[in-house]
Amino acid sequence: MSVRSTGPTRAELISDTALDLLAARGMRGLTHRAVDEAAGLPQGSTSNYARTRVALLEAAVRRLAQREAQVLALHEMPDPRGGRDALVDGLALAVHRSLTRHRELLFARYELALEATRRPELRAFYDAQGRLFRDTLTTMLTAVGSQSPAGHVRSLVAWSDGLMFACVAGSYHAEVPSLDEVREGLRELMAGMLGG
Repeated sequence: MSVRSTGPTRAELISDTALDLLAARGMRGLTHRAVDEAAGLPQGSTSNYARTRVALLEAAVRRLAQREAQVLALHEMPDPRGGRDALVDGLALAVHRSLTRHRELLFARYELALEATRRPELRAFYDAQGRLFRDTLTTMLTAVGSQSPAGHVRSLVAWSDGLMFACVAGSYHAEVPSLDEVREGLRELMAGMLGG
């Protein structure tokens, strides 16, 4: 009887290490050799998994989407039919969790987003991953009565992304809002979009 390992797969290890390097060193610090060294893998392991730089970046984007989905835990969000307050509470918790416990993922995301502006092949891949999140938000906002879900999702994403950028890399990098402050900001945004 074989025992199944519960640790990360080699692909996950390579992708997680790439994200760590992006967060710590930026885009210039991400090389196949640096991933091998930081992950403690034999030289050439990362090249065997992702032959080109674009392939390595795509692997990082894919893994980032998986890890952010775990952080945001959209599958654990309260049923939006339970009302706007439940949705606000769930979204506030997700945003605050990113700001306080997973800042390194935000650093990696910003590096990848900027790189995607320079690489059309990465842009398409990056956008496809982000669309999954936006589709989930569209469903949630529709359930709480949005008459313009696409526009409201854009406003919600812009507000959340703006807050996270400002508090991680921008002018408020030393000031992380409390969960209550994030909740209140989202409540005001939702009231402005949905009325009430």
